[in-house]
Amino acid sequence: MPNQLEDAISPYLRSHASNPVDWRQWGAEPFAEAARRGVPVMVSIGYSTCHWCHVMARESFSDPAVAAQLNAGFVAVKVDREEHPDVDASYLAAASAFTGDLGWPLTVFVTPEGRAFYAGTYFPPVAVQGRPSFRQVLDAVTDAWTNRRGEVEQNAREIAAALSSLTPGNAGSLPRRSR
Repeated sequence: MPNQLEDAISPYLRSHASNPVDWRQWGAEPFAEAARRGVPVMVSIGYSTCHWCHVMARESFSDPAVAAQLNAGFVAVKVDREEHPDVDASYLAAASAFTGDLGWPLTVFVTPEGRAFYAGTYFPPVAVQGRPSFRQVLDAVTDAWTNRRGEVEQNAREIAAALSSLTPGNAGSLPRRSR
């Protein structure tokens, strides 16, 4: 089943077109879909020459079981940081609230309004050296979203407000521009 990346301009996005993940491109539509379904958005930001981006694509995004979990519980958005440096900068700033281990791939879980509530970088297929597996992260995010959504949304609003006070107009109101 092809996802929505096969006609992307970005070679990086097109490289994910054969993934079983139902990837969407950056824009308002995935956020509207998440709101309609009542699920969070998983934003994966990377670029063509990023080694760990390709490793995560091979290990997780090509795995049918991971893809099924992502497709059922999230709206998945793939972003080329070279195509959308503003999106990358905003979510990188938000990710700094969750981890000091910043880089790419940047994996950010956000509300349908675009506010980050959890982030990290590369997540392996199995837990290793204190780093949870990607499926463990998906399980934990799903649990938090399902059982503590009010708290998750409040924390996301507070993080966005704190970041916007540091960088006016940048992280408090994340861009949702269509291509």
